[in-house]
Amino acid sequence: MPEVIFPGEKGRLEGRYQPAKSRNAPIAVILHPHPQFGGTMNNPVVYNLYYQFVNRGFSVLRFNFRGVGRSQGSFDHGQGELSDAAAALDWAQSVNPDARACWIAGFSFGAWIGMQLLMRRPEVEGFISVAAPANLYDFSFLAPCPSSGLFVHGDKDAVVPTSAVATLVEKLKTQKGIVIEQQVVPGANHFFDGKTDELMEVVGTYLDKRLPGARTDSAA
Repeated sequence: MPEVIFPGEKGRLEGRYQPAKSRNAPIAVILHPHPQFGGTMNNPVVYNLYYQFVNRGFSVLRFNFRGVGRSQGSFDHGQGELSDAAAALDWAQSVNPDARACWIAGFSFGAWIGMQLLMRRPEVEGFISVAAPANLYDFSFLAPCPSSGLFVHGDKDAVVPTSAVATLVEKLKTQKGIVIEQQVVPGANHFFDGKTDELMEVVGTYLDKRLPGARTDSAA
């Protein structure tokens, strides 16, 4: 899990990157929760999402948004963080010029950023949005949603009610051939405290369905 530093709009960004063995392996970029509420790339959910993709043969990057850890800059209420996410994808593509596809996974605030990046980058063919803050941020830009993916939520989430995510999924306009799935983890709060394994089982099952034969190792 080598440490990497790559350029962002406001200076260097700090990340962890695991290259795949195959030159044409797909890329995954993992986005962490809100920087002002303790979100970092080492969040347990982010860490485990990272390895869900590593174990399926992806080249995977997780990183700290501006102002977090050793990443330069300061919090920018989403606009700058979207720029950071785009810079992360640019860097991952630059070191994987033969990559055949790309996925985005985000947790909470990171899910909001990830879905915005998805709208701007047509090469993103799949997404995982964990605890998407559908009641706190505007997701109306997903019209239509250009890629198939999964929304996962806990039914004990006191930050974002399950109903808010369900309403978002119902409202999503999708293009032909695009399938949006929603899964609920029983007993899980917004942070999936004590429920990370159950969350990863849901994510892993979804990835195995979308990526048959891709699993290369046991789950982290």
